[in-house]
Amino acid sequence: MTRLDKTAGSATSGSAEEFAGEIREARPRDYARIAELAGQLGYPSSADEIAKRLDGMQHSNEHAVFVAQVGSDLAGWLAVFVYRVVEADARAEISGFVVDERYRSQGVGMHLLARAERWARERGCREIGLRSNVIRDRAHAFYERHGYRHVKTQKSFRKDL
Repeated sequence: MTRLDKTAGSATSGSAEEFAGEIREARPRDYARIAELAGQLGYPSSADEIAKRLDGMQHSNEHAVFVAQVGSDLAGWLAVFVYRVVEADARAEISGFVVDERYRSQGVGMHLLARAERWARERGCREIGLRSNVIRDRAHAFYERHGYRHVKTQKSFRKDL
């Protein structure tokens, strides 16, 4: 049986994509597990680093982090923000998204994605996007199954300051 909080919406009973959990906003007690899952995504982090990063977002209506709680375990998380630039209308952007290896293909990701999309609509965004490493073929197939289309391939540049 799927249990979702009021902010997550509802799932169709009997769906193969159900999971026995809830989607909710991240809380400080989640930070250690969020850090652990960030490591699975390829971004090793400590709970203190996660806390510091989220501290800068927690008072903003344009950032959110949702978690999937299954029993006493945090099975995944998704971070989303309103992306504002001069050259295009505002859109939502998923900045991080991971489901624990043990919970993949059980509907957790679908519920997190649906919650982020709803959050984006609530903020007036008419589009949502994300960036995914070229090596994540399984993730790309997941996004395409959920209506996302590949629109651009690019290189990413950074400079230490």
